[in-house]
Amino acid sequence: MKFESKAAQPKFRNAKFRHRGFTLIEMVVVISLILILLSIALPMYNQSIIRARETTLRQNLATLNKVIDQYTLDKQKAPQSLADLVSAGYLKTVPKDITGSSDTWQCEQEDSLKSIDQTEPGIVGCHSGSEQASSDGTAYSTW
Repeated sequence: MKFESKAAQPKFRNAKFRHRGFTLIEMVVVISLILILLSIALPMYNQSIIRARETTLRQNLATLNKVIDQYTLDKQKAPQSLADLVSAGYLKTVPKDITGSSDTWQCEQEDSLKSIDQTEPGIVGCHSGSEQASSDGTAYSTW
């Protein structure tokens, strides 16, 4: 058995000293570390959101242009608008552009001399209506 003298045990008369909190310097260090980690993580998070939106735009463009080609081959005439693709059942809805709206798509009109049905030229492809630049520096409207 160990016997300790009472002099070795510290006596606290006030409970405030017994349950000390963090010092101001410790709090400043912890908050500084959190801010440093956030300053690294937020730009990476924002870039991942932009890449996801750009990937969605590329998929929507590929889908629209493929469906326009399918419609043209099936009906032997090009669609007059994107609404024709929805009404014919090729699309459920017109997908949203990177602008967040489905009304901003810029559709290329078919040359009447090169069209299958020369009396009714339609659309042959679509591009984004946004003039913003992508992460690689090109405008979304050139995709």
